[in-house]
Amino acid sequence: MLNIISRAGVVVTIISLGLALSACGYNTIPTLEEQAKARWSDVQNQYQRRTDLIPNLVATVQGYAAQEKSVLTAVVEARAKATQIKLDASDLTDPAKLKAFQDAQNQLTGALGRLLAVRENYPDLKSNANFLALQSQLESTENSISVARRGYIDAVRAYNLSLRTFPTLLWAKTFFLGNKPMAEFTASEGSEKPPQVKF
Repeated sequence: MLNIISRAGVVVTIISLGLALSACGYNTIPTLEEQAKARWSDVQNQYQRRTDLIPNLVATVQGYAAQEKSVLTAVVEARAKATQIKLDASDLTDPAKLKAFQDAQNQLTGALGRLLAVRENYPDLKSNANFLALQSQLESTENSISVARRGYIDAVRAYNLSLRTFPTLLWAKTFFLGNKPMAEFTASEGSEKPPQVKF
């Protein structure tokens, strides 16, 4: 009988210890890290969607605006550069790599803006159904990129905070010593200036 009671005590102790550990935040760090990585996948997915739209947009504009070759070339080159810079989840703790990725994407954004401005010089292009559909998809994608980036920033903020606050700080300093804070997106240079609207 005493043996059964001691076994029951061991089982109760193990269950209690398991519940205590699950409530103390041990799983918080890996959970938040995986959420941030998933949000990064959302960002990459939206950038890929934009990259996939560009050849169709360029081809549509090419038919109307052959003399705008420099703008089209800039878009194609910016797209090529943006697709060359790969940033996977293991690189998210390196701010320099994230900045290089962000700079390439910003260059592509600027080139696309110049391409969309070309339509003002070509009335036929403005009314082309293919161009309008591609422009709408591109605008939708830019909005989706913004939402995905905001989600990533929020997830990274939560993860980084978990590495520095109690009680998860205890786990970060013991079992998760290799975990480093992840880099966040930063505002582009010149983004503090409002855009100028000209009619």
